[in-house]
Amino acid sequence: MDLEIGRGEVGWQLNRFEDGKRSPDRLFGDVLFDTSPKNDSPDTFLIFKDQYLQLSSSLPANRSSIYGLGEHTKRTLKLKHNQTLTLWNADIHSSNVDVNLYGSHPFYMDARSHPGVGTSHGILLFNSNGMDIVYTGDRITYKVVGGVIDLYFFAGPVPELVMEKYTELIGRSAPMPYWSFVVNMRIVCSFYNLYIYCELLATGFHQCRWGYKDITEVRNVVAGYAKAQIPLEVMWTDIDYMDGYKDFTLDPVNYPLDQMKKLVDALHHNDQKFVLILDPGIGINSSYETYKRGMQADVFIKHDGVPYHGEVWPGKVYYPDFIYPRARVFWSNEIKIFHDLLPVDGLWLDMNELSNFISSPPTPFSTLDNPSYMINNNGSLRPINEKTVPATSVHFGNALEYNVHNLYAFLEAKTTNAAFIDITGKRPFILSRSTFVGAGKYRAHWTGDNATTWDDLAYSIPGILSSGLFGIPMVGADICGFARNTAEELCRRWIQLMNNDLQYVGFHKTEAEVHMLGAFYPFARDHSYKFTIHQELYIWDLAAAKAKKVLGLRYRLLPYFYTLMLEAHNKGIPIARPLFFSFPEDTNTYTIDSQFLIAISLDAPPDHINVHLQEGNIVAMQGEAMTTRAARETPFELLLAINSRGNSSREVFLDDCEDVEMGGEGGKWSFVKFHTDVVNNKLYLRSKILNEEFALSKNWKIHKITFLGLKKEVRKISAYNLTTKIGTKIDRSASAVLEMTGLSVLIGKEFTIELSIAK
Repeated sequence: MDLEIGRGEVGWQLNRFEDGKRSPDRLFGDVLFDTSPKNDSPDTFLIFKDQYLQLSSSLPANRSSIYGLGEHTKRTLKLKHNQTLTLWNADIHSSNVDVNLYGSHPFYMDARSHPGVGTSHGILLFNSNGMDIVYTGDRITYKVVGGVIDLYFFAGPVPELVMEKYTELIGRSAPMPYWSFVVNMRIVCSFYNLYIYCELLATGFHQCRWGYKDITEVRNVVAGYAKAQIPLEVMWTDIDYMDGYKDFTLDPVNYPLDQMKKLVDALHHNDQKFVLILDPGIGINSSYETYKRGMQADVFIKHDGVPYHGEVWPGKVYYPDFIYPRARVFWSNEIKIFHDLLPVDGLWLDMNELSNFISSPPTPFSTLDNPSYMINNNGSLRPINEKTVPATSVHFGNALEYNVHNLYAFLEAKTTNAAFIDITGKRPFILSRSTFVGAGKYRAHWTGDNATTWDDLAYSIPGILSSGLFGIPMVGADICGFARNTAEELCRRWIQLMNNDLQYVGFHKTEAEVHMLGAFYPFARDHSYKFTIHQELYIWDLAAAKAKKVLGLRYRLLPYFYTLMLEAHNKGIPIARPLFFSFPEDTNTYTIDSQFLIAISLDAPPDHINVHLQEGNIVAMQGEAMTTRAARETPFELLLAINSRGNSSREVFLDDCEDVEMGGEGGKWSFVKFHTDVVNNKLYLRSKILNEEFALSKNWKIHKITFLGLKKEVRKISAYNLTTKIGTKIDRSASAVLEMTGLSVLIGKEFTIELSIAK
């Protein structure tokens, strides 16, 4: 793949050619970026001023499909023509459509349609200033209020390669702890016309609410899940636990330290986790130790030479300046002091856009607080100082808030991530609301304050898929919705609890269709607003009964999701992916935003509550348990969807779930690849393993193997390097399906199974 830049009299072009061929009629020959002005229109000119940059490129409107340029709540994943996309981090509820939200990512992927084939490329304008991006379909124009033009092009030509190259620049996603992936699923399958109808059922849960009034209520929630026998993996607490909403404190009456220690100890004893919220604003209070240490170290953002005071939950606050090395040391030390008192398992960073309950008046005659070009903040040209730190505020090194506003949460999360690693020596779990380019390297993300509406359920899919394109694969939306009162039907639909019968009934096509729950978000949590009704899963009898039936049964797909996390960490490819990633030649997939892929194997369309397991894949699963730690001790099962050529493949990554580096040199991990092929009417299932010692030390075994898609009768089964218990059962009762049960195959040892197929 070659990229060539050509200059004209008034602009320049970036062209793509295959195999070094410069012929303009070559199949993939295409102009990716062309800054030539349009009909002397001023909006298409290249402009470079101190506080205004303008850069415009033409696009082939009939062949170009644009994705990205967020963060916004959108009704569709593919961006519609004739809109302005504003990037300026703001505390605006994500239930608001088509306005700037918590993150800024001036990156887009362009899927170009060609006859019988599709190509993709990505473009990043690496600039942290506020901007409007005007997209008309035939042109994209950046209008930026400062900074530099720093453009990066990622040629592709397939979406996966675009993501690999993009994240190679901005940083690959942080590896996440194993326990952070719940909610997850158990899988049951039936067959009809070679569609594999499988049902995926949730396991485990993250539970949170703003408004748990005291520790007794938190204990009761944990007990409620246990009584209903619904697995609860992680308990979260919002700002209610704080003393006067001050960071690194505990309410001495409602959340006393001794009782909080007992709660965390009890959760840990049951292999459960505990996560707390932190906001960046430090309350101004002369008796508050964190405030005193911050003042002594002089670590806060300045305005007119003194710390700028905003207002958030504690009242008047100062904000740490994470550009200042001394402030990063201060923040890390506060986390350590608090963690020594209460050993929480993760931290949740909120309000870091920076959020402010007041809007400070602009400095008179300031072109920073009142730039000549006003971006479309909040969809109505609101001042950039509205409900945030003033643009004239000053950071370390005389960096202006005007220029670094969108970087605040990125630097906070980077600092928090490093602190947690230093304190625990383990892989951290950090969740952040606000993001910027490269944010995925340090934290997970959720889509913010959504609402309990059917629309918000639909919006969650474009939001999650866009976040994956921004290099943040560990992302989800608040299940059942955050704001307003939810309803049992909506909440059940959001989770999609189904039955768990397993039966094989027929065979015919090339994909497997799977009935599932709607908890395919890479990160899934129930979180609700203080003044709404409770929505814990045990609240409703029907929801509780179904949750008891399915959530407590298995964590069967955890090994699959976890292996996708390794792929995201190593290559930058999202866990949840748009359909055009796998079918770029099919232009129908360019507009699908009610379905998504979990890697190349599982396709989750919530409109019909089906999931499609693509042929040619092998899924490794584990068994039923109440926590991820217990699930890790259960036997494995392999589900093989054989394609028409008899091929299938997939990998599973196994480690101690705690190493800071995932799959690092000298780490405690094993990597197993399973694959099938056909030679002379014999189908072979083989395994290959890297670093077998770790898997062998755990004595993990495969107890069941299911072959799907066998078109002819299996006459004989042979095994090599395979140790099984006496009494292994071979079930051929279902058409095109063969089950081997009662096995005892070490997953850490390479093996071969040979099926002799009738001619």
